[in-house]
Amino acid sequence: MSNIPELKGRCVVITGGANGIGAAIVRAFYAQGAAVFFSDCDAKAGEALRKELGEDARFTKVDLRREKEICRWIADIGARAGGIDVLVNNAATDRRCTLDKQTADDWDEMFALNLRAYFLTCREATPLMPRRGASVINLSSLTFHTAPIDMSAYVATKGGIIGFTRSLARELGPRRIRVNTVSPGWVMTERQLRQFLTPAVKRMVKRVQCIPELIQPDEIAEVVLFLASDASRAITGQEILVDRGWAHS
Repeated sequence: MSNIPELKGRCVVITGGANGIGAAIVRAFYAQGAAVFFSDCDAKAGEALRKELGEDARFTKVDLRREKEICRWIADIGARAGGIDVLVNNAATDRRCTLDKQTADDWDEMFALNLRAYFLTCREATPLMPRRGASVINLSSLTFHTAPIDMSAYVATKGGIIGFTRSLARELGPRRIRVNTVSPGWVMTERQLRQFLTPAVKRMVKRVQCIPELIQPDEIAEVVLFLASDASRAITGQEILVDRGWAHS
């Protein structure tokens, strides 16, 4: 993992931090000496990660579909830390369903977690960010570019994140707050390995990527660290694809 000294002591807020990519991001910022506040709906996994890391990682169970819970969580962080330097919106659900089986409630729930929650965390956290500079990092997905047939609601939310990022970057730029999107390719989280990675799929992924190795969660975390660091101070409103070149195939 990269060593980025200026991240030491900074207040970092991460949603969906108990598992997968989110947990890798939590660990990455914790390793830098940041004060990490992370949330998840999976209380068991969140508490386990908090115990693994120690007192500088603070976990709160938050249902990101509920506005009041988000507002309470962010306000508590502001009161305890005195401000927020980095916000990482990572939480998402990617339930797969074809259009003919998609209900309006399913669609609304997907948007509530994958897009509406990003708006709410940004609305609550950015007033607590210092004018000397801060960073918002929103996680989108390669699927916005590849558009798989059974994930229309998910793809729509991920496209919305990219649009939201671009507009918010212009709005918050005068306050020296940078807003960027990281769009991972197919990352080998525990869930992906357990549910979806078959030998045939593995061969397909290696064939369509420019670089054949499978992507690991800590590789996404490295890009997030860069966008939180002072080295990216001239970068805002951008989408960074971390997909080993899949989108170019």
